[in-house]
Amino acid sequence: MRRLAERTRVSDGYPRPHGRVRRANPALEVIVSAQPDGPYEPLIPMPDLTPDALRTAVARIAPSRVPALTQHLFEATTNAQQTQSLAPLRAFVHSWAVFVAIERHPERAARLRELEQIVDMAEQDPTAAIHEIQQIRKAAEAEAGL
Repeated sequence: MRRLAERTRVSDGYPRPHGRVRRANPALEVIVSAQPDGPYEPLIPMPDLTPDALRTAVARIAPSRVPALTQHLFEATTNAQQTQSLAPLRAFVHSWAVFVAIERHPERAARLRELEQIVDMAEQDPTAAIHEIQQIRKAAEAEAGL
């Protein structure tokens, strides 16, 4: 993530970032971080909507799901060949793009899992949980450009 570094004045009068390397021109200083700037920043940028880009993204944010993605891609390719239609591949991209859009935000992913558990347990009225799940998925689709 790129953001302007917060600067403080030090004894020599030049602005410096907190605990980071000083660039040659402090006015142009930009910090690049592998960690999100805040609790609501995504872990990774939204990838292109291609099988390879989605696989790379899934490998970074949910490596345990790569076999499921690979199996789904295999099935989608087989179905596309058998039906002579791109619809199975479009469904694959849609499904995994939404997955990545949700999982790249840890708080959103955790909330979705909580809501799914509420629905699965059937101990309380699931109407509100279902509505929130729909909102999360709708936001993820918009974020993915679907």
